[in-house]
Amino acid sequence: MQLNAFCYPIIFVTGLSITASCAHLNPAQEQSLEGRRFTMVQQQIAERGIRNKAVLKAMETVPRHLFVPEGRVSEAYADRPVPIGFGQTISQPYIVALMTELAEVQPDDTVLEIGTGSGYQAAILSVLAKRVFTIEYIEGLGLQARTRLAELGYENVQVKIGDGYQGWPEHQPFDSILITAAIDHVPQPLIDQLKTGGRIVVPLGRENEVQTLGVIVKRSDGKLDQKEIIPVRFVPFLGEKGKSP
Repeated sequence: MQLNAFCYPIIFVTGLSITASCAHLNPAQEQSLEGRRFTMVQQQIAERGIRNKAVLKAMETVPRHLFVPEGRVSEAYADRPVPIGFGQTISQPYIVALMTELAEVQPDDTVLEIGTGSGYQAAILSVLAKRVFTIEYIEGLGLQARTRLAELGYENVQVKIGDGYQGWPEHQPFDSILITAAIDHVPQPLIDQLKTGGRIVVPLGRENEVQTLGVIVKRSDGKLDQKEIIPVRFVPFLGEKGKSP
């Protein structure tokens, strides 16, 4: 649900619906989109320094155009976020890849995502991890994402509608947690549900400000090591306890 790591226009669009398929596309159009996806990975992601081969492969594999509103398919592989309705966006491709690489997801991992959006980040994670649990605060988005992910065959993803601040304790501990909305602190429930040695990737900062994408690693003594990566600007974390005072 990120806006852009380099450009920061706030885009709020409501009432958009997203279809789980583009049945109107002919084979030539599908082939064109596949080519644009490959170009996206090479020019927007690999050339910017993403080196993890599994992440690059996942970005090449997942059809991003099926996770944007049908009327915005032409924008699916552009170097920018795309509005998905309810005041939210699907993140810029580079940021999805960067957050995924920073999470260091392994094939046997259990991953938690806070902020499902259209389901695109969860789909990328599902290619890399054993199990993915994702929470969406906005019911309309969450229901759409759940249907879309199921119809597209991402069977190792479970979608929950609720307040991501509380995490998903029934499925802890998590090897990594990705938070795709800006918050000025890391919720304690998420820290508690993270494995020792696990990683939280999160945009830290207040709403309407440029935030910092950070990686937090949980040490064996329970303390946290934090590293700042790049400035970003995300939509705000939703849920009462997640809001800044």
